[in-house]
Amino acid sequence: MMDESLPVNETEAQPTSKRGGFGIGSLMLLAGVVVAAVVFGLALSRQGQTQPTNGAAPDFEFSTFDGQTMKLSSLLGKVVVINFWASWCGPCRDEAPELQNAWASYQDRGDVVFLGIAYADNGPKSLAYIDEFKITYLNAPDLGTRISELYNIQGVPETFVIDTTGRVAQFIYAGVTQEKLQTIIDPLLKG
Repeated sequence: MMDESLPVNETEAQPTSKRGGFGIGSLMLLAGVVVAAVVFGLALSRQGQTQPTNGAAPDFEFSTFDGQTMKLSSLLGKVVVINFWASWCGPCRDEAPELQNAWASYQDRGDVVFLGIAYADNGPKSLAYIDEFKITYLNAPDLGTRISELYNIQGVPETFVIDTTGRVAQFIYAGVTQEKLQTIIDPLLKG
């Protein structure tokens, strides 16, 4: 006979539910928090940076959509117009004919180069955009947004005009027109 007044072993009376380590849900939550912290940290670190508006233009290597590989520094001695664009960007679509017309007015001279950089838009949509606007100047994808990061672009479109010595002469955030480009480029070619 069992004496009911004796205490029951408490460890036997309670089910064991403790596991060692984190569950998958906890790990996913932790990973999400880490990713958010990294993104927030990068945004804060870039917040104080601005686009280069004077001084030496950041140099970079690029491969055009048609397979040419070049470096910006190989274009020293020429005025270079770098336009960051994306096919999904409305203001970029407004600027595309203006850029092409400006390019057409300089292309036979040999001392001006236009370069379009497709920001985060590197596939068939970029090629369709180039075809739609009959763009004939150099265009390259910005794989991994490395060129955009060098120029610390804040959005698209953004245009940088580089003088013949490789220095940033002008920065334009949206609103590029053929006339505006000519008022910037012509004096750079003269002096």
